[in-house]
Amino acid sequence: MNVADLLRRSADLHPSRTAIHFGSRRLTYAELDLLVDRVAAMLAARGIRPGDRVALMLPNGPDFPALYYGILRAGGIVVPMNPLLKSREIAHQLGDCGVRWAFVAEGPSTAEAGIAAEGTATTVLPVPADGLGDLLGDLLGDVPSGPPDPGLASHRTTGEDTAVILYTSGTTGTPKGAQLTHAGLTRNTQICAEQLFRLTCDDVVLGCLPLFHIFGQSCAMNAAVSAGAQLTLEPRFDTAHVLQTIEAERVTVFAGVPTMYTALLTAAGAAAPPRDTSSLRLALSGGAALPVEVLHGFEDAFDCPVLEGFGMSETSPVVSFNHPDRPRKAGSVGTPIEGVEMRLADVHDGVGELCVRGHNVMAGYWGRPEATAEAVVDGWLHTGDLARVDEDGYYFVVDRKKDLIIRGGYNVYPREIEEVLHEHPGIAEAAVIGVPHPVLGEEVAAAVVLRPGAAATEDDLREFVRARVAPYKYPREVWLLDSLAKGATGKILKREITRPAGR
Repeated sequence: MNVADLLRRSADLHPSRTAIHFGSRRLTYAELDLLVDRVAAMLAARGIRPGDRVALMLPNGPDFPALYYGILRAGGIVVPMNPLLKSREIAHQLGDCGVRWAFVAEGPSTAEAGIAAEGTATTVLPVPADGLGDLLGDLLGDVPSGPPDPGLASHRTTGEDTAVILYTSGTTGTPKGAQLTHAGLTRNTQICAEQLFRLTCDDVVLGCLPLFHIFGQSCAMNAAVSAGAQLTLEPRFDTAHVLQTIEAERVTVFAGVPTMYTALLTAAGAAAPPRDTSSLRLALSGGAALPVEVLHGFEDAFDCPVLEGFGMSETSPVVSFNHPDRPRKAGSVGTPIEGVEMRLADVHDGVGELCVRGHNVMAGYWGRPEATAEAVVDGWLHTGDLARVDEDGYYFVVDRKKDLIIRGGYNVYPREIEEVLHEHPGIAEAAVIGVPHPVLGEEVAAAVVLRPGAAATEDDLREFVRARVAPYKYPREVWLLDSLAKGATGKILKREITRPAGR
């Protein structure tokens, strides 16, 4: 079993269909499969052996899937990395799992990776901005078409072998490498493509999410490839260009994080003339909680259902979803996917830590047996997320365990307050955090970005929430900001939100 087999199957079934669309470039499944064969043969010919780690520090583009599947087909392990990382962060990941080769986007990333790789066994290979081009030509040289010697990768055919090492965000300490297996990724991809998204070769999936992140990598790229669908890649998320692409390519499936839905909802109302987005049949949301008001607003504006789910790097990534053949519950992450179990641990007042068991759970953290033993107990992965479950078995993620605010002994869940803030018509984005308080321990604070043209004061917003929640829950501090810090996927980074100077 190999994740790259998903591509081989689609190339056999749909050789002439478009696999990857990026700007003016289009690769058919036959062309992509041939390129992947040559990459795999080149890697094997130049000494990459089964189990060797090869890093990808690339933005979205055809080079990513070509190298990703090529590394896997050669028996290597892919280590996807954010191209925006700095040398100190790069050095940690390269050194932690012993990366042999690193394909890096030419430019600032190359310089940072070069510094990080000094004195190590890692070879940095700059990938030109206009594509693999000359680099692959030089590396491939006289390497013939076709896969590498099957004997080189024979022991990589078991599903239990590691396919991808994904480093956690490091919000709770040094980033750790979650090992995802060929079997876990393949089964998760097939369940998503066939049961949840119901993809066919006629679908066009819009890939705005970065492919180095597990959501974009598995739910967009792998799922599209598994179904023989067209994957239209965007180098970055730009609302106007995304709406234009949906219209031009007749996109049927959009996958995004909540901030993307907020931006698209705002842009759709301001577009003149409006774009034709009637081809959309399904939208997928993950990465963070989607405010209920945004979900309903998007569905009304685009006449397209939004399925919200839950997943993480350590779970390949999908754990649960609102299934298309069952009732959807706004604000819920749905029910477990096939072969996965969920339960709550240490339950208090109906809320407990969400735990997961199933084929999707990682093989462990690379070189971190103690961290693995702490995270996975008796086969159950402790996610660090707080959740509740209703009488129908639908799970509702209340918040990250580390984001819980304890104000004077009372638990305040930021997501609940953020949901209330999003009911205000003038609010575009909101993040609720705890700030130190000398008596209460923590105080509730809200950082807010208003919609263009909206007028609301901090006092207005404070009173809006105060009228809708218990007295201990409303934010005593409200900050109006121009923007909120976001990560590579567009997820709001609460750890970077601090009390403004002078407050």
